[in-house]
Amino acid sequence: MKINSISIFLLLILFSPLTTAKPTIKVGSKVFTESYILAEIVSQILEDAGEVVVERRLGLGGTGIAFKALIEGEVDIYPEYTGTIKEAILKESTIENDERLRSTLNKLFNLEMSEPLGFNNTYIFATTKEGSQRTGIRKISDIRDRPDLKTVFSHEFMKRKDGLKGLEDFYGFKLRHPVAMEHSLAYEALVAKKVDLMEVYSTDAKIKKYELVLIDDDQKFFPRYLAVLLYKKKFQSQYPRSFEALKENLFDKIDNKTMIDLNSLVELEGKSFAQAAAIFLGKEKLHDNGIPLQRIWNLTIEHLKLVFVSLLFSILLGIPIGIIATKSPALGQISLIGSGLLQTIPSLALLCFLIPFFGIGAKPAYVAIFLYGLLPIVRNTYTGIIQIDPSLDESADLMGLSKWEKLRLIQLPLASVNILAGIKTSAIINVGTATLAAFIGAGGLGSLIVTGLALNSNKIILTGAIPAALLASALHILFELLDKIIVPKGLRH
Repeated sequence: MKINSISIFLLLILFSPLTTAKPTIKVGSKVFTESYILAEIVSQILEDAGEVVVERRLGLGGTGIAFKALIEGEVDIYPEYTGTIKEAILKESTIENDERLRSTLNKLFNLEMSEPLGFNNTYIFATTKEGSQRTGIRKISDIRDRPDLKTVFSHEFMKRKDGLKGLEDFYGFKLRHPVAMEHSLAYEALVAKKVDLMEVYSTDAKIKKYELVLIDDDQKFFPRYLAVLLYKKKFQSQYPRSFEALKENLFDKIDNKTMIDLNSLVELEGKSFAQAAAIFLGKEKLHDNGIPLQRIWNLTIEHLKLVFVSLLFSILLGIPIGIIATKSPALGQISLIGSGLLQTIPSLALLCFLIPFFGIGAKPAYVAIFLYGLLPIVRNTYTGIIQIDPSLDESADLMGLSKWEKLRLIQLPLASVNILAGIKTSAIINVGTATLAAFIGAGGLGSLIVTGLALNSNKIILTGAIPAALLASALHILFELLDKIIVPKGLRH
């Protein structure tokens, strides 16, 4: 009996971590300042409630990526806007009220939408003071007489029904040369007087920073964009304490002025997203000494893993494909064209395409980088082998070498210069492509670049870009050394 009691006690100790471990909630955000701040507020509220462990998956690109991540279960909750839900997600601009919006989300996607957080971050046109005086544009209907204006808009705004096309149809004009540009860079173009007009968000801190003049939406085209939280239907019932904490501390607690102030803390005063969230929640001021070296190191390790795991599979598949392609002209063309077509797909588009199959995070990033790394390896393997002097092939046949012996002893050694050059090219391409993986939550040095773009901070961008450039340089040196080890001495340049 004593032994049984001791055994039970030991088993309870052994398995207690499994029974008491808190569940993990993955909080997502899109890739602009306000979304980062709101996601950080949500994260800190959930952490303070003590019911769950929070995993931050911030900076997930645009609406499509963030929403797919929620549907696929890669995030559990993220901040969104009612206008965006209607126009970009449901594509139902006729939905009149939040209750219908909520029921539609529930029915189609098994999702819930929270009560509004309190502010309306709608679209609005803006120009500089000098631009306002020069063009005379005070309200959107004035643009009818100035279709030649130089304008710049975000890619998402150019495509949305409640964006440029819908606005032009509603107001009855057609801009001649609108340019699509990443939103944070559009501000730079406007301030540099390269363009006359752009769309902004009504709670954007850059309006205050650049002293922009807002253009009146005099015919009330833009719908309301009330900030809300989207989350899985089970969230409220499974984590009641966490939900109540969000309801008490966040719902209807942020008005437009407060949101502008929070955005300004980050974009104008240089506070971190975590600091801005802590200030909103009334916590003691968090100290921020910039980006710690440990984080840069961790992101560098993540980046290297993305590069080398993808490269390994590119090598394992690319070299055999290149060898097979040499067996006939038709196979060669099919292999080269197939791997070449992959290069024509924009990196971010391929990452988005892979999300339904692999979710977000490292898996789709590995696949995308692997696919992009194939072409240089396939092409160089193929080229290296077909350029071998045919007389050497004939000599091998006379010596009675098998096809495998011929490949191993003659073709691959003689083609090694080309093959290694292809692998080196693929590795360096992978370093650059891996930075885009941050848009789908795969980490790496791209996380710093994406954050820097959102904040228009060259310092943060360089914090990610410089290590990435150093990695590419280090890989070049590494492969030069490998060239001396692997390539037969007589074939070295």
